[in-house]
Amino acid sequence: MILYTVYMPERPYQKLVVWQEADRLCLWTYEVTRCFPMNERYSLVQQMRRAGYSVPMCIVEGNVRRTAKDKQHFFTQALGSLEELHYQYSLAKRLKYIDEKIFSKIDEQIRRVSYLLNKLRSSFNVS
Repeated sequence: MILYTVYMPERPYQKLVVWQEADRLCLWTYEVTRCFPMNERYSLVQQMRRAGYSVPMCIVEGNVRRTAKDKQHFFTQALGSLEELHYQYSLAKRLKYIDEKIFSKIDEQIRRVSYLLNKLRSSFNVS
C-alpha cells in the first residue's frame, strides 16, 4: 500500500490571531484540569473543557459564515463560552484546585482572547 502525502494549506481560521490565542487557552485548560481531583472528572473538569474548546470552535464556525449577522452570532457565542470558562477558573481557584499564579496567567489569556474577539465581532457591525 502506498501512502501519499497531501499538502494541506493552512485553513483560513488558523490565520486569525484570536483563534490562535483561543486555541492556546483551550490547550492550557486541558493541561490544567489534568491535576484536578478525580471526583471532578465528570463535573467541573468536563464543563471547563467544553467551554474551553467551544471558544475556538465558535470562532471557526463564525469565520465561515457568509453574513455579518451569522458571524456576529457565533462570535457572541464564543464570548459567552469564554465568560463561562472565566467563572469556572475562578471557582477552581476558590476550591484550591489551582493557585493564584496559574489563575493570573489564565485570566490574562482570557482577557486577551476577549479583547480580540470583541474587536473581531465589532468589525461585523450589524444595525
